[in-house]
Amino acid sequence: MTRICLLFSLVLAAVASTHGQSASKHVKQPREVVEAYRVCSEFQRLFAEDLDFGRAFEATFTKDPARRRAMAIAESELGSEVDFTQVDDATLISIYKDQVQLLYLLVLMAGTADEIGRSAILPPSIEAVFDRVRARPQNARDVQLYAVQLSRDAIDVRAHLDQLVARYPPFAFVVKKFKENLSKQLKPPDSYAVKPLTSYSKGRVLAFKEEYYQIDDYAVIRENGEMRIIGIRFFSRLF
Repeated sequence: MTRICLLFSLVLAAVASTHGQSASKHVKQPREVVEAYRVCSEFQRLFAEDLDFGRAFEATFTKDPARRRAMAIAESELGSEVDFTQVDDATLISIYKDQVQLLYLLVLMAGTADEIGRSAILPPSIEAVFDRVRARPQNARDVQLYAVQLSRDAIDVRAHLDQLVARYPPFAFVVKKFKENLSKQLKPPDSYAVKPLTSYSKGRVLAFKEEYYQIDDYAVIRENGEMRIIGIRFFSRLF
């Protein structure tokens, strides 16, 4: 539950980072920075519409096959025992998308479990998903099975969330507020210049000297003439 507990703690804390950015007054940001903020806002807008992470991911994240694969391996934390050469790209990306989808939906539920009633919000079948999300496959065959299970869990948790929204007004309010907060446009700062960073630390998504921008909770690069997201830190503003 370590990753889930960390995510839930981020939900309750406001975190702001200005790492690698210099202070100044009324700075006009470069076009590239403005576009980076725009793509992050677009991800949030799309995700806020229906809480479908996969749809928002495909519209705003990297399209480069090698980067997508590297990102999925780095972010999914599947462990070092797996021979990833035996696992296809589609499976790895599916795992990453379903993991993120499940974590968002489960944390939305967990945030109201004590208030509404844990047995109603998190029945045993949903509680079990927490454990499955953090499971670590031991080999390529296990990865395939893990991917299938996560896909089923994502469908089941989504259906359960929809039922909760229909049945419990306090929970519906939490989801409504999350969507409203998430759909707010991210705006570039005017008091300091946003600078590109290097040495991206997650797996082999970028080479050591390749530049990227840290825009709020998102890592963003220029790819084939447009800004694309290559990584996300789970937001501190779910509520």
